[in-house]
Amino acid sequence: MGTLVTLAEMAALSQAGSRFLGLDLGTKTIGLAIGSLPLAIATPLLTIRRTKFQQDARALLMIADKESIAGLVLGLPLNMDDSEGPRAQSTRAFVRNLGTLSSLPVLLWDERLSSFEAEDMMRSAGIPTRRRAEMIDAAAAQVILQGALDAILNWYDADHGVD
Repeated sequence: MGTLVTLAEMAALSQAGSRFLGLDLGTKTIGLAIGSLPLAIATPLLTIRRTKFQQDARALLMIADKESIAGLVLGLPLNMDDSEGPRAQSTRAFVRNLGTLSSLPVLLWDERLSSFEAEDMMRSAGIPTRRRAEMIDAAAAQVILQGALDAILNWYDADHGVD
């Protein structure tokens, strides 16, 4: 069964060369990004068009297997007051259901404003509006994963030295 882990637990499970998959879970799509340690650079990967949970999970787990993923970082859509609304509850349900199919550790990462940050990055890079719409979900997954990778490296640096 998949396990929800804390940042410290994810950091402890990771090692040099560990690859992670970042997810921006939307109602119509799932944006994916990939990154590894110790480089800690997240890159947009692709967007999965959502259908039914079993099909979505199968596609996600096939990618995770193909890419030798050590853990998932899933964006948790918190409200600005830190409360959890229906989208956060839906995200937690997705993780619970995925846990019946996979033993991959899952780190929930605050995704507030990730889509805005992704949009801003793409605008600054001169990506046309039409192209940005196609890339926004994977770019948001990149922002989510980058935040987690940076935090994992900071965790190592704070007390443990880089593995």
